[in-house]
Amino acid sequence: MIKKHFAILVLLLFSWFATGVIPALAQQHPYPFNDPALAMEKRIDSLLSLMTVDEKVNCLSTNTGVPRLGVMSYGSSEGIHGVVQREARGKRLPVTTTQFPQPPGMGESWDPDLVRQAAGVQGYEARYITQTAKYDRQILMLWGPQSDLARDPRWGRSEEVYGEDPFFNGTMAVAFIKGLQGDDPKYWQAAALLKHFLANSNENLRTSSSSDFDQRLFWEYYSVPFRMGFEDGGAKAVMASYNAWNGTTMAVNPILRSIVHEKWGVDVISSDGGAVHLLVDPRHLFPDQKSAVVACLKAGINQFLDKYQDETKAALKDGSITEAEIDALLRPKFRVTIRLGLLDPPEMVPYTKIKDSPEPWNTERDRAVSKQMALESVVLLKNENAFLPLEKEAIKSIAVIGPLANSVHWDWYGGTPPYAVTPLKAITDEVGPGVKVNYAADELGNAAINAAKASDVAVVVVGNDPTCGPDMAHDWHDTVDGGGTLACTTPSDGREGRDRESITLEQEQLVKQVYAVNKKTVVVLISSFPFAINWTQTYVPAILHMAHASQDEGTALAQVIFGDYNPGGHLTVTWPKSLDQLPPMMDYNIRNGRTYMYFKGEPLYPFGYGLSYTTFKYSNLRTSSSQMAKDGTVTVSVDVTNTGGRAGDAVVQLYVKHLRSKVERPRQELKGFRRIGVQPGETKTVQIPLQASTLAWWDEKLPGFRVEAEPVRVMIGNSSADIELSTEVRVQ
Repeated sequence: MIKKHFAILVLLLFSWFATGVIPALAQQHPYPFNDPALAMEKRIDSLLSLMTVDEKVNCLSTNTGVPRLGVMSYGSSEGIHGVVQREARGKRLPVTTTQFPQPPGMGESWDPDLVRQAAGVQGYEARYITQTAKYDRQILMLWGPQSDLARDPRWGRSEEVYGEDPFFNGTMAVAFIKGLQGDDPKYWQAAALLKHFLANSNENLRTSSSSDFDQRLFWEYYSVPFRMGFEDGGAKAVMASYNAWNGTTMAVNPILRSIVHEKWGVDVISSDGGAVHLLVDPRHLFPDQKSAVVACLKAGINQFLDKYQDETKAALKDGSITEAEIDALLRPKFRVTIRLGLLDPPEMVPYTKIKDSPEPWNTERDRAVSKQMALESVVLLKNENAFLPLEKEAIKSIAVIGPLANSVHWDWYGGTPPYAVTPLKAITDEVGPGVKVNYAADELGNAAINAAKASDVAVVVVGNDPTCGPDMAHDWHDTVDGGGTLACTTPSDGREGRDRESITLEQEQLVKQVYAVNKKTVVVLISSFPFAINWTQTYVPAILHMAHASQDEGTALAQVIFGDYNPGGHLTVTWPKSLDQLPPMMDYNIRNGRTYMYFKGEPLYPFGYGLSYTTFKYSNLRTSSSQMAKDGTVTVSVDVTNTGGRAGDAVVQLYVKHLRSKVERPRQELKGFRRIGVQPGETKTVQIPLQASTLAWWDEKLPGFRVEAEPVRVMIGNSSADIELSTEVRVQ
């Protein structure tokens, strides 16, 4: 019987060779790791067993490819508000990609669904660039979203984050991650890498500073957007920040393993650029680069952005690190490779077809998302006596004035757009040839005054320079405190490497000059962060705010100014009247007066603030139950009526206040929100879920989150300072 079966097998093998089946199978799955039918960990076992030590060391960078085995790298690119591919290298072509507003602007939309669409555009464009031979680069891991919190308006990189509230930022981060990674149940479109873990919100002395605060603030504030991004969004990659937390530098902090990797399931933990060297100088934690590299590897870092290869090989040679430890670090990275479909036959991965589409940044689909994001990001800060929108038929001339009127400013973490519409261009196109447009960039030679005098109305476009100068990448120098910083000549400017010295808008002097000769003045503030525009708020009849870097900046502003679009954006940080209202910059204990939750005094504009060309009335607040289990959820419902004459978007904000907590709590906390369009006279019911788990506080004695049995006030409002309705729910 055995001989008979053997004979049959020989005949089958002969037949398969003759028909070419075996070579075809071998070509399809040349190695076990190429077999999609194998379990993920078995595939990774196969891949690691076939790699040389040098190949393994090489994969501890952003290049995760193994060319000898046909394994493609997923690579990397910056991508917090647009895929960044600035320069051509060798024969590579420069790439233009869709550019959305900076994250504060995306946040000011209060529209997670739109943020998800924008991230979907980025993920699609990253796939297209990666899979199109014309561009020849791998960028499937995008470095975003930036999940830190804007705890202080002086922070130079607050332009990179959504806002100051942990629940809000986490909600936006989850939306961004889901859009980036796509909807397929098996494969990712692109991979998200969150930045920068943890509590990274000072630039001055960041290479030697420590962010100090207790466990409760770690779990209830600073880590919340990251945890939500990993647990709710499904992200699997993060970058450690330069700073220390309570004295322990993040690149070697034990929580990278114990919490980030083991508790939250993160696969890729990256160092930041130059972070390893900083452990040697200026921190002096290790005597040399090799010791610092080994410490990072032991802490769980498996992706380096600086020098590490020679040091890792030397450590392997002397036994400081073992090949088995390197394998353990690489294993989770290759899980990302598999999730991206890079080891599977292309026909199995739906996103591989993207290469056959037109260049996406030139399609109406991507441009429509860009325009909508720009429109929804515009915030109306003041509109005295319904000064806006302007009626084109009622004006014969308009002045467009200011240093930001005829440009769109980009930042270090944005790419190159396929087009850019300036405010001047859009306003000129909007009013048409029948209206005289008087442009002046500044007040030199009385240009601004003359333009304002000669016009029926003046639009003054002011703000900051997000690159802090024309050559940001090279304008670094040593300062008297021994730290590298960014050269800026304007005190209120900030960027990576430099915190702001002031929140006073120097260009407010230009606003004053224009207003002195033309009381019909609109101020458009295009900025990366808050400014204390107290004079402008007092005197100028209309003020708009928008973040930088949208390719449709001018289009959105013109449509809002002339009433083609009703602004519905709301602020995502507290705008102080002065720095006197803030604690010292390095005070990371937000309970001492930071964010709307603990702010002392009256702000210029509160968190969640934003006006509309119409009015809304909230009524009939109710909950699905007056009681909620500690692991339960209630649905909060409220009726929203448009009581004005224009269609518009209401941003319904749900806050809670703990009435009898055993521990200190914020005065109020955002726990839900919804942006909804309502027609004049129409009433819509908005439903927002409230989960008991979001009411928990961190109990160090457990340790763990504890949901208290207590009454909680549920509040609905237009902003954190404008609560319309409230009711109570008892947690049991």
